[in-house]
Amino acid sequence: MNSRVTAPRNVFLVLTPTALCIIVWLGLSLAFQPACWAENVAPGAHWGAIDFPDRDPSLLAGFTVNRFTEFNGRRERFNTIDETAGFNFATVSWTDRLKTLPEWSGTLTIGAGPTGENPSSHLQNSFLHRTTGQSAIPVGQTRSGADAMAGGSLTRWSPLFASRDTGFAGIGITGGSLYQEVYGRVGFRELSLGELATWLFPHSDHWMLNGLSRFVRFSAMGRYSRLFAGSAYSDNVIADQSYLGQASVSLADFGGDDTTPPRWAIEMAVTYDSGLFVSTTGRWVTRRFGSIALHFPYGTLESWNDWVGSTDSGPTYGFSLLFDVRKLSSLLTGL
Repeated sequence: MNSRVTAPRNVFLVLTPTALCIIVWLGLSLAFQPACWAENVAPGAHWGAIDFPDRDPSLLAGFTVNRFTEFNGRRERFNTIDETAGFNFATVSWTDRLKTLPEWSGTLTIGAGPTGENPSSHLQNSFLHRTTGQSAIPVGQTRSGADAMAGGSLTRWSPLFASRDTGFAGIGITGGSLYQEVYGRVGFRELSLGELATWLFPHSDHWMLNGLSRFVRFSAMGRYSRLFAGSAYSDNVIADQSYLGQASVSLADFGGDDTTPPRWAIEMAVTYDSGLFVSTTGRWVTRRFGSIALHFPYGTLESWNDWVGSTDSGPTYGFSLLFDVRKLSSLLTGL
């Protein structure tokens, strides 16, 4: 019996012209839209999230998770907090320049949602620790119910070693069911080493640093906070003040003149925090974190973890996925 071999159909004949147009249009949209940046909602800063203020107007919304573990892998207790918590927040972050004071930006963040074991427990024990060969983190009593945090900040931007707004100083306030906080921060954002060298040595040729600075930028800041208790964490576990330092490196094509933001960027940061929490003796519990963020045309994806300090108790890790509401709205209305 003869068998007949049928040639595979061309995939372009299967796709309708409309579908092809949509795919091409989406690809072009991703290619020409600048990447997004967003300020994380509390308690992200004390869990290791990137906490630099937003410089440009933005409106992002999405999902943020932060996990607190009562024990480490050896079942050693973090402090007197007797429960593990996974804070699952629906999040909104809005930044805009003040019309009357254009050198100032204002940011509002809000996050709220159910507190429970998952998805943070599954990601920590079933995925991350199993993948890396680490033992699971013990879980005793867990916090349940709902929690919320909101914050606002004002930031003054100014040129620092450059014609762009790279230097900043600002104040902010955060409050909700976890804790209350008043803070100030100062630093620089996406500093070019080429511009810094030109400012320091104006008569020298810095072609190598200028070439590097097209693709690599540096950020750093210091943050001081006064802290107060909330319903989740009382006075006997919250520190009365906190010192936080953060530094990051961003990899992207920033262009030659910085007039247009990059379309894609990867940012890696390290954070030192004197401690949001105190030990059983009342001393700061210092934490060190690492974080990585992907800034893409329609949002930002970020994850943070306490791997720098090699600890698995207290504020251990978190992640956020936020989308630019305005860009997505324009994209969908254009379909």
